[in-house]
Amino acid sequence: MKGKHNVSIVWFRKDLRVSDNPALLAASGGIVVPLFIWAPEEEHDWPPGGASRWWLDRSLTALQEDLAKCGSNLVIRRSKSLPALLSIIQETQAKTVFWNRCYEPWMLKRDHEIESALRAQGIRVKIFNAGLLKEPASILNRQGKPYQIFTAYWNWFLEKDEMAKPCSRPRMLVGPRLWPHSLSVQDLRLRPSFDWAEGIDQTWKPGERNAQKILRKFAKGPVLHYREERDRPDHEGTSRLSPYLHFGEISPRTVWNAIPKSQRSLSYLRQIVWREFSYYLLYHFPHIHSSGLRRKYDGFPWRDEKHVFKAWQEGKTGYPIVDAGMRQLWRTGWMHNRVRMIVASFLVKHLLIRWQKGARWFWDTLVDADLANNTMGWQWAAGCGADAAPYFRIFNPVLQGEKFDPQGNYVRRWVSELVHLPASWIHKPWQAPEKVLSQAGIVLGQTYPEPIVNHEFARRRALTAYAQYWKK
Repeated sequence: MKGKHNVSIVWFRKDLRVSDNPALLAASGGIVVPLFIWAPEEEHDWPPGGASRWWLDRSLTALQEDLAKCGSNLVIRRSKSLPALLSIIQETQAKTVFWNRCYEPWMLKRDHEIESALRAQGIRVKIFNAGLLKEPASILNRQGKPYQIFTAYWNWFLEKDEMAKPCSRPRMLVGPRLWPHSLSVQDLRLRPSFDWAEGIDQTWKPGERNAQKILRKFAKGPVLHYREERDRPDHEGTSRLSPYLHFGEISPRTVWNAIPKSQRSLSYLRQIVWREFSYYLLYHFPHIHSSGLRRKYDGFPWRDEKHVFKAWQEGKTGYPIVDAGMRQLWRTGWMHNRVRMIVASFLVKHLLIRWQKGARWFWDTLVDADLANNTMGWQWAAGCGADAAPYFRIFNPVLQGEKFDPQGNYVRRWVSELVHLPASWIHKPWQAPEKVLSQAGIVLGQTYPEPIVNHEFARRRALTAYAQYWKK
């Protein structure tokens, strides 16, 4: 197909939006061919999991609708990235390729190779930052080295007077006279073949428009109570923007600039910078997706008991707050952040199962399965990451439940077997009197499991294992 000299390709990846998309805006002065390439084999050993594929299916459909409102279209190809780009370039006679940067180590390497290959053929390449507030390479400490402590990194952000504003949204996009062949979203076969995702479907509405709606609602009031509410899984105190940020349906710049700047909203902005810090560490220490930032923990003698790992996956540990979190994850593709810390601590310290196994399970089941955040969250729990919980800090799941779900409403929502148990016993049903259990219709070991491990025993075992490892 013959095209004009100002035809440009905009390669969409983890920036599935029209607003604050610098690559799309920069290309919008000429003829634009938006392109998405499905190449999961290029995602190293972390191809998108089941929940991510579900979200991507809906997100691409939403992006198509948003581009159509701008008079454009989305071309979809299933291939390795470079051959797909070269094919589209040949079909459209495009002279420039625009994209926004990804920060996973293998994607940085791949993009550099693609950029070199395109430039060698006389194709211009324009690359932008659309996914982070600041480029990781631009922030170093006074010694010229990367920060490894969050507080110092956060202070660097606080010293900045203002953050970059979101760029404008193109009103109209001019397309080619003849559009290249495209697959449909359905052709990618991203949807699960069984009803596992039914609960996710009922919980989430992917797409840029829904992300903007959630942000507006959160910024009008709930953000001012975020500091008090963020640790309460029984309340709706968080923004739930994480999957939209992960897929780039909304940018951190947009979020940052929409939140009123006050002491009461600072706790939420701090979480946005935690996300930033996770990417920053992944950029500067690319090994951390598989091993600890603190590599001295890599040789720890983890256990590998498949039956207890399965009980943890299925939410059948006998600890209600842990089981509620794991069932919420399976049902909705998401888990409250406080509960993520509890279930992660339980896996690595109560069960002594390596954090990488938990990270893999989250990767497959979370709709916000973000490599940087998921990795650093698990390393925090395991004690081998930045600002990590020390090895002797072992969450007591009963006390955590009583503190953050005091009436047991979160547990009752996700662990139906315990719905009639009084609040005083709901986080420790094995201690409840037989009469109370009977009145609640509970038979421990039958309708609801006994604890798979005793907390005090698990705590002593973990502390002993860590102490012996340190001696070596």
